[in-house]
Amino acid sequence: MRVILFTGKGGVGKTTTAASYAVHAARAGVRTLVLSTDAAHSLGDALGLPLPDGSVVPVADGLDALQVSARTSVEASWRDVQEWLLGVLDALGLDPVVAEELTSLPGADELAALSALRTHVAAGLHDLVVVDCAPTAETLRLLALPEILAWHLERLLPLQRGVVSALRPAVRAAVGVPLPPPEVLEAIRSWHAQMRDVATVLTSPQTSVRLVLTPETVVIAEARRMLTSLSLYGYAVDGVVVNRLLPAGTDPWVASWNAAQALGVEQVRESFAGIPVLVAPYLSAEPVGVDALADLATRTDTTALGDRGIVDPVEPAGLRVEPNEGGYRLRLPLPHATSTDVALSRRDDDLLVDVGGHHRVVTLPSVLRRCVVRGASVREGVLVVRFVPDEEVWPRDRWTAEA
Repeated sequence: MRVILFTGKGGVGKTTTAASYAVHAARAGVRTLVLSTDAAHSLGDALGLPLPDGSVVPVADGLDALQVSARTSVEASWRDVQEWLLGVLDALGLDPVVAEELTSLPGADELAALSALRTHVAAGLHDLVVVDCAPTAETLRLLALPEILAWHLERLLPLQRGVVSALRPAVRAAVGVPLPPPEVLEAIRSWHAQMRDVATVLTSPQTSVRLVLTPETVVIAEARRMLTSLSLYGYAVDGVVVNRLLPAGTDPWVASWNAAQALGVEQVRESFAGIPVLVAPYLSAEPVGVDALADLATRTDTTALGDRGIVDPVEPAGLRVEPNEGGYRLRLPLPHATSTDVALSRRDDDLLVDVGGHHRVVTLPSVLRRCVVRGASVREGVLVVRFVPDEEVWPRDRWTAEA
């Protein structure tokens, strides 16, 4: 199943663009679900019909819509884990009010959206899911969450091993901290599996992100940063939609805007070289309703996509490990980033990467866990980290044979 996520700075027409593409796909015979994670609830306004929270609504032939905000059920499934964490913090003497705040489910709204996406992809009732994401900052939190939460849950999973039952009375007596009961361990395993499933969906060749922007300097700058951050987390951007281009006119005011927007479009093409740039016009009336959205799709210039079909997979993006002279190289695309933008450190089996205030913990593959870092650089928008074998754990004669 193909998944396309639309995001962009607030006010650029992201929801309208996503809805327009969903209508276009449905009219092309592709069974389509348009799903909104935006708390602004604008999707129903664009489609011209009410969307009750959490209910799939038929919109037209081959097109369904869903507004996601049902966080209650997600929080309920976290409650067993929270109760145990509260017990641990109480044993350590932490104030109950502070403990309640610390143990609340991180990113409940985002998790509700991810859970809904995972459910509908697994159901297989549609060929395409178009996701109308929240504005850029919220979208980054949404897309970073599966890997981050899975990483933390993996640190809790060792507690499930057989020694827990045997050690529980002794540990409780020694330190006064309750070890997790079976239902907590099961909840942790379930959450971990869900987050891994979501991460698999979001980083597969069937999933991509499309950035929506207007040809203005501030908006383009934010979109450039968004591309860098999405690349940090391993997400493929397969298109940039330049929205709201004014029709040509001879009036001085319109002509001035025409010139400014033409320069903006050129800046977009330079900033996103190698990524198809689609151009959508500023219509004479607001596109509300299925027919108006279909008209907008028809007027959008999609020639940059070439002969790519609506559900065709995209080129995988993200981290790669490849052999290098005397060791290995880890390569991570970070468009527009420079060496001064990137902070890098290693902690045991993890590589910690910070770019522009965004943080990713990369769990190293086994081959790199037995290596040490011998340098890193950022060149032409790609982070390259060089590794050589750690001879204390991987003697060179053995490494040469295995390599």
